[in-house]
Amino acid sequence: MRAFTTLDGLVAPLDRANVDTDAIIPKQFLKSIQRSGFGPNLFDEWRYLDRGEPGMDNSTRQVNPDFVLNQPRYAGAQILLTRDNFGCGSSREHAPWALDDYGFRALIGTSFADIFFNNCFKNGVLPIRLSAEVVDRLFAACTATEGYRLRVDLAAQQVIESDGTAHAFDVDAFRKECLLNGWDEIGLTLRHEDDIRAFEARRKAEHPYYFR
Repeated sequence: MRAFTTLDGLVAPLDRANVDTDAIIPKQFLKSIQRSGFGPNLFDEWRYLDRGEPGMDNSTRQVNPDFVLNQPRYAGAQILLTRDNFGCGSSREHAPWALDDYGFRALIGTSFADIFFNNCFKNGVLPIRLSAEVVDRLFAACTATEGYRLRVDLAAQQVIESDGTAHAFDVDAFRKECLLNGWDEIGLTLRHEDDIRAFEARRKAEHPYYFR
């Protein structure tokens, strides 16, 4: 998992509440268990005017000009502004995979569905909960200012606007440490690789019949 320390990124506003995981990555794309390759189909039903299927050449599909991510001013955005209850619905881990593969490293909203929120941390995406007043302020600034950017400082737990205004956010200390170091659950286990090897060697010596 990629470490997350600070991010100075372009912001894209998705002004919709209750965005479920089937909207984030539709069910027909869940056959793959690879963590990469989902970005082109993020928000597939909103980005394109036809139904997407695995293996399609997305470069030949007709895009929806009214969808926010298809607007040139938001190309390359790394921070997604959201509304209430983002990531609700089924618990598919493909949703944060698709967001990350598209290029989003941080999400800012008022609330996130619990399982989706947990899955984001496990996949290197930082979900940030701020007050409705602050989120409204950021939406207004983003839509009014082309090239609008924010700085996210995980160590300081702050979202910083270009004028220096800082908005503090809460994050669990353990999740914060994992993100700062790029440790997913496998990475955490492998930190004890020497101890695991020593235990297995001792177990084999003490109980060789287990290994016949």
